[in-house]
Amino acid sequence: MDYFCGPDHLALREEVREFAEREVRPLVPVMEARQTVELELSRKIARQGWIGATIPRRYGGMGLGHLAKTIIIEELSRVSGAMGAMVQASQLGVAKVIHYGTERQKQQWLPLFASGEVMPTIAVTEPESGGHVLAMRSTAVRDGDSYILNGRKWFVGNSHIGDVHGVVVRTGEGSRGLTAFLVESDRPGFRLGSRGSQAGLYGFSYGELIFEDCRVPIENRIGEEGQGLDVAYSSSTLYGRPNLAAVALGIHQAILEDTVRFCEERVLYGKPLRDLPSVNLKVGEMNSRLLTARITLYHASHLLDSGAACDAELMNAKLVNCEYALTSARAALEIFAARGCQKEYNIERYLRDVIHAFPAAGTSDVQRLRLAQAAFGQYAGEWSARLRDLVRVDVDAWCCDLGVVGPLPEQVSENSR
Repeated sequence: MDYFCGPDHLALREEVREFAEREVRPLVPVMEARQTVELELSRKIARQGWIGATIPRRYGGMGLGHLAKTIIIEELSRVSGAMGAMVQASQLGVAKVIHYGTERQKQQWLPLFASGEVMPTIAVTEPESGGHVLAMRSTAVRDGDSYILNGRKWFVGNSHIGDVHGVVVRTGEGSRGLTAFLVESDRPGFRLGSRGSQAGLYGFSYGELIFEDCRVPIENRIGEEGQGLDVAYSSSTLYGRPNLAAVALGIHQAILEDTVRFCEERVLYGKPLRDLPSVNLKVGEMNSRLLTARITLYHASHLLDSGAACDAELMNAKLVNCEYALTSARAALEIFAARGCQKEYNIERYLRDVIHAFPAAGTSDVQRLRLAQAAFGQYAGEWSARLRDLVRVDVDAWCCDLGVVGPLPEQVSENSR
């Protein structure tokens, strides 16, 4: 499971897994029972510094890149899909500042994100337009040195725990009529709407933001006026897709582990389930899917860290991980039978949680359409190439040995702090 990992990645995995087992797992039954937003645990996770995985060290971040980000989300999601989703949504909120923030904005916000003092979100989707970004109706009107925002955003990850929201709204017509802003949660004219109803991910907020004559200074604009579509698409491609793939991957790992344990403990016809050929076939296929899903995501993350053009690999990682995790969840239900529907066996939770990774940042059909465009040479994005200097890991801090990326030995202790 250590493809493309260096010593710092391995140390990070152990750190996150130990934390997840100690601090997160005992609260999973509580989150499932209450079905409310788990603010205290979310803050505790943020204070570990993991939101800053891709934030350069000069801004207080870890500076370890996208593969490290993947490992963090995966390990948390293995224990709690909700907390993995919380971290992935926060890290997605980091993207807009890294990609399009001014130096002043980076100095102001990135250290706060990295320390966990401030939790960011990104808000693009609306009730009427859904995933059709260009159909959004929320607006921002220039008024002197400010903009006045009006509208609603929906399905915002970390909606009810976020401190600053990266909001994309309409400032003009057409594809160059969208602009992005940072809106603090205590700003007049901003309020929270419904937390929404969820099938799973209990403990994670996925709700509504409302703007009513919310005045935002021009200093809070991310990028130039008219760059909002770029902010939204680049964040979704370079962070959203691999992040959600990592959530699905962590849940997938938990599905396999729990299924193996059940097959070793459950006796049928006088034998453990593991001795039944039909069960072995299902578990073998499950393991094959998991191995394929992991290397697909790790490879894509590694390419992103290397500065390679890899939008197609990122799309494919999201497609493969979501589809394979859903398939393995169903296979587990067939093995567990009626027990798979009981909460104490967790399989039904895994299924409820993983379906939330399916629609965000584009359903599987959206990924297939974009992959077809890439195959025909019609894909016009390639955000990984456009923003390569902002997403790749500093090459001076890494060495390459037979395709395995990791820090130089004398830098391990510094990178792992």
